[in-house]
Amino acid sequence: MAGGKLTPRQKMINLMYLVFIAMLALNMSKEVLTAFGNFNDKFTESNVLTEQANATLLSALDTKAADEPAKYAVPAKQAKEVAKISKDFVAFLETVKAEVTEGITPDEKTGKLPFESMDKSTIDEKWFQGDGYSPRGTEIVSKIDKYVADIKKVLGNDVKYIPFIKEIEKKFSTADITNRENVKVKFLDYKTKGFPAVSTLTFLTAMQNDVKNTEAGAYNLFLGNALKSAASMKNFQAIVVLDKNAYFAGEQVTGKVVLGRYDANTVPTSFKGPGKIENGQAVISMTAGGIGEQNIAGEFGFMEDGKEIPLKFEGKYVVVPRPNQAIISADKMNVVYRGVPNPISISVPGIASNKVNASAPGMSKVGDGKFMLKPQAGSEVKINVNATMPDGKAMTSSQVFRIKGLPAPTGKVGGSEKNKGPKSNLEVCSVTAVMEDFDFPVTVNVTQFNVKVPGQPTIVVSGNRMDARAKSAIAKAQKGDVVVISEIKASFTGIDQMAKKVSICTYEIQ
Repeated sequence: MAGGKLTPRQKMINLMYLVFIAMLALNMSKEVLTAFGNFNDKFTESNVLTEQANATLLSALDTKAADEPAKYAVPAKQAKEVAKISKDFVAFLETVKAEVTEGITPDEKTGKLPFESMDKSTIDEKWFQGDGYSPRGTEIVSKIDKYVADIKKVLGNDVKYIPFIKEIEKKFSTADITNRENVKVKFLDYKTKGFPAVSTLTFLTAMQNDVKNTEAGAYNLFLGNALKSAASMKNFQAIVVLDKNAYFAGEQVTGKVVLGRYDANTVPTSFKGPGKIENGQAVISMTAGGIGEQNIAGEFGFMEDGKEIPLKFEGKYVVVPRPNQAIISADKMNVVYRGVPNPISISVPGIASNKVNASAPGMSKVGDGKFMLKPQAGSEVKINVNATMPDGKAMTSSQVFRIKGLPAPTGKVGGSEKNKGPKSNLEVCSVTAVMEDFDFPVTVNVTQFNVKVPGQPTIVVSGNRMDARAKSAIAKAQKGDVVVISEIKASFTGIDQMAKKVSICTYEIQ
C-alpha cells in the first residue's frame, strides 16, 4: 500500500482479498460470501485506525511547521491539500458503496449487512451500458483518475516524490485489464461486473483503504521519511569514471568508481550542456574541439523542497588527429639547404600544436607547429622536439637532417628556351642564371661570362650584357654558327654563399 510500509496484518488482509476475488469463478457458498463481508469489516476497521494515525502525522507536520517554518511550512501546506483531496475521494466512494447496498437492510440488532444474501450484482445496469460504461460508470472512473491527478499536482516535480507517484499511478490505474482469456476488458468490468454485491462492496472499501495508506505515505514523505524503494541498492549501478578518455601507452590510468542511478523518472527541470535529456540521462552530442585535451562541462537542475538545486558536472576528453593519409618518409632525403629559410612543420599525435616546441641552431618559431630553419655551419643539423602531454608530462624527440648547399644554377641567354635567332637579338640580350626545379625562391645575379663565336677569340664580358667587343665578334658570325656562353659567374641575392658553377648555354645564329 502507499506509504512504503505495511503491517503483517494489513498484508494478510490484502492477500486474502485477492484470494477470494479469484474464488468468484466458483459457486458462491454462504461461507464465502460471509468471508467477503468479514474482509469488508476488516478493511473498515483498518481505515479507522489509519485515519487516526494520519491525524497524528498531520499534527506532527503542523508542529514542525511552527518550529521550523523555513523547512516544513510548504510540506505542511501540501499535507493539508492531500488530506482534503483524500477526504473528498473517500466520501465519494462512500456514495458509490451506498449504491451497491441500496435496498439491502442491515440487521436490526448488530447493524451489519446480511452478507450471505448479497450474492447478486446490484450495479450492472447502473454502471454499464452495452460493452462500455454508463454515465455513472464513467463518472466513477473519472473520479479515480482525478484523485491521482490531484495528488500528483500537489507533489509537483520534486525528484524525491517520483517513486511514490509511480506507486500511486500503478495502484489506482483504471487502464483496461487482460483477463484469463487474453482479452482486454475495462477496469470496472473486470473488477465488478456480474460480481456479488458483497464483493463489489469489499472492493470499494479496499480502495478507501488504499487512499488512507496513500495519505499516510505522503505525510511520511513530507516529514522526510523516504521510501525504501528509492534507496534500494537494486536501483544503483557502479560506474567507472576515468579522469580522461584517452591515454598513452605506459601512462598512469586514473579515475574513480561511483554509484549512480539510471532512472527514467528522474527528469531534471533544467539542463545546460552539450546534449539533451533522454531517460534521465544527458545524451552528449557535440563536435570535437581542437587537437589535444578538451574540457566538457554543464549543469543539471532539480526541484527539491521548492527550490532548484544545481548539480554541476565536468570531464575531459582527448582529441587526436583524424588519419586521412599515410605518412611516407624517404630515409635518405632528410635534407635542408644552407643559405635559405627552410619551412619545418612539426606535430605530435594526440598533442595540441601549441604544446609542441622545437630547437636547433638557426631555428625560429613562426606559429603553432610551424618553424623556420636557416642551417649554419657543418654538414648536418639536429632538431630537438619537446612537447607537453595532456597529463602535464614532457615528451622529447629528435631527428637529424643533412645540410646541403644550393644546387648549381642553369645558364640562359635572354631567358629564352629556344636559344636561337638572329644575331641582332643576341647582341642586345642578357645572360641569366636560374634555379630550375628548386622549390625555394632564390634570385641569381650573373656577374661575368665568356662568349665564343666560331672563328673568333673568346671574349670575357663583365656584367650580364654583351659589351662592344662581344657585339663586334657576334657581328662576324655566319648563319648556322653556334655561339657558346660559358664560365658564367653568379651570386645569390641576400645569401652569403657563392653559386656553384653555372651550366653553359648556346645560341644558334639564324
